[in-house]
Amino acid sequence: MTAQPRMPIESGTPDHFQYLHPVLKRNYGQWAWHERPRPGVLHHVSKTGEAVWTVRAGTQRQMDVYTIRKLCDIADKYADGFVRFTIRSNIEFMVADETKVKPLIEALLKEGFPVGGTGNSVSMISHTQGWLHCDIPGTDASGVVKSLMDQLHQEFIQEDMPNRVRITTSCCQINCGGQGDIAINIQHTKPPKINHDIVANLCERPTVVARCPVAAIRPAMVNGKPSLEVDERKCVCCGACYPPCPPMQINDPEHSKIAIWVGGKNSNARSKPSLHKLVAAGIPNNPPRWPEAAAVVTNILRVYKQDAHAWERVGEWVERIGWPRFFELTGLPFTKYHVDNWRGARASLNTSTHVRF
Repeated sequence: MTAQPRMPIESGTPDHFQYLHPVLKRNYGQWAWHERPRPGVLHHVSKTGEAVWTVRAGTQRQMDVYTIRKLCDIADKYADGFVRFTIRSNIEFMVADETKVKPLIEALLKEGFPVGGTGNSVSMISHTQGWLHCDIPGTDASGVVKSLMDQLHQEFIQEDMPNRVRITTSCCQINCGGQGDIAINIQHTKPPKINHDIVANLCERPTVVARCPVAAIRPAMVNGKPSLEVDERKCVCCGACYPPCPPMQINDPEHSKIAIWVGGKNSNARSKPSLHKLVAAGIPNNPPRWPEAAAVVTNILRVYKQDAHAWERVGEWVERIGWPRFFELTGLPFTKYHVDNWRGARASLNTSTHVRF
């Protein structure tokens, strides 16, 4: 009699335990120590004496089926078919036989996958979906990541930064990429341009009005047709109105810019989690290589590498030297836009009726 199939769990994350390498299963929670024999390789030893080597390689976020098959073939040959993807688009191969580690690395390098991203290095840049899936992108996030990682290749395969560096990229100000030591976000600088002729046919106007976080949108009649209008004094150019109403186009080749933020982190090691802060704005959104944005990021990394103490994250380094010194060392201009003095939310934030200021 065959065993009854396990009933699926309808909520929460899938059970990952069934996909673990056998050595990881047998020694779950029993690890004694670990080391990094070289950048991109982790060596874990359990209390039972068993060991496993993890080889980390960088990949692109959006891959075709041929690339995935190529990686799976490498896993079948050298890692008994056990691989996992990380949240930063790295791929990790688990190997129980040390003699397979070097051939695995050589196979990955031969196919163009750099091995690294561990320890005090610049890990792969996490980014949002961009044009492929998202309905509100201001740029091609994966393109920005590709152009940056081409310049940061050495920082990925070496471990010579003061501490780990996590870079994120988001293709709008909603910042789905999350907090990062350095964050690259799109910044719209002009309110949306409305095509009043098709708003009534494509948009559910109450939904669009409710979507605006600062209550800057209201219904209107334009040329005898139901439409919408924007109070430009309130508008913060976030772009939240565009997904439910495509006629409210906010993307603009001239006025959609890139902004650089620094100092964020999710980890609570050494110091508390922190939010990143704006250091450069109005950078041209200039595909396909984004040279202006890349120059700012590489400059910040160069100064951080030279001036930070050992084990300081970017935010901790800035807190120690102070923001005036940061702008002095990096040569970035400090403007009035870096001063967070906006208090408009108290009068205009479009929140629930249960919230009062």
